[in-house]
Amino acid sequence: MQTAQEIEQSFTGLKLGSPQVHLNLALFPLIDERKVLSDYLLLDDALERNLARVTEVSADGRVPELSFENDSAERILLVDGDELVGAKQNRVLNLSVLVGSRQKLVIPVSCVEQGRWSYHSREFRSARRSLFAKARAKKVRQVTESLRVNRDRRSNQSQVWADVADKAAFCRVESGTLAMADVYEESAPRLSGYATAFRSEPGQRGAVIAVDGKPIGMELFDSAAAFARYLDKLVRSYALDAIETEAGKTLAPSAAEVHRFLEAMQAAAAERFPALGEGEDIRLTGDEVSGGALVANGRIVHLAGFAMA
Repeated sequence: MQTAQEIEQSFTGLKLGSPQVHLNLALFPLIDERKVLSDYLLLDDALERNLARVTEVSADGRVPELSFENDSAERILLVDGDELVGAKQNRVLNLSVLVGSRQKLVIPVSCVEQGRWSYHSREFRSARRSLFAKARAKKVRQVTESLRVNRDRRSNQSQVWADVADKAAFCRVESGTLAMADVYEESAPRLSGYATAFRSEPGQRGAVIAVDGKPIGMELFDSAAAFARYLDKLVRSYALDAIETEAGKTLAPSAAEVHRFLEAMQAAAAERFPALGEGEDIRLTGDEVSGGALVANGRIVHLAGFAMA
């Protein structure tokens, strides 16, 4: 396996900005002075504008799949880890998908509400949340293995449920359906302290995220506008992990450590698979990192990478 040319090109021209830090969570901006306009809507915006619909695949439903319909004239980007709530149980997306105009797809998801299988609504709505980072990192690796071995895009559902249950136990949240949503809602005051401490900078297309002084993840979009819309969700997903080890100290890694993490991501072996919607899925595996990227029209639309635990 070789590295991906699109990954190398996407990293070219990126500059590492000064860290923004709140307690044990640090974000290093990834800034690109070139202006690139995104030519798609993000899922949250499309759903709120009633330009798309997400439903169960049938009246009976199937846990690992949902039906997505783009009713608009624009493309819509679904981002790995995004949570959808309603219908028979809440789910999160297994990988990023770019859906063309007027297209309908069956999308791969994981359940984050183990104790419910009954309708709350016919259609899903956006939760404006993402699967918290530790669980998302595991899911990314699981989906890569599923693509490699079975040519499908499934997670280890039992592991996802276990991760949500562990998070609920740590946060001392009692949830009748073991829903990740309840954990986020009960933790909202603590997470808001983190979320208000970070801002998007001009030209910022992404960030490297560190917890307890160690780089553990990165997020990169093809445009600053898309990243700015995603930032609050990103911060909260890492903050839900950061609160587990918060000790009142301000912690951030050195720029050299962040550069080493980025170099490991760039050097990771790449496997290519046809995307569900437009483009290609590139799955990244290295000795120290893993990740997934969606490529369309010769460029990275979205990339999520994680340090190995």
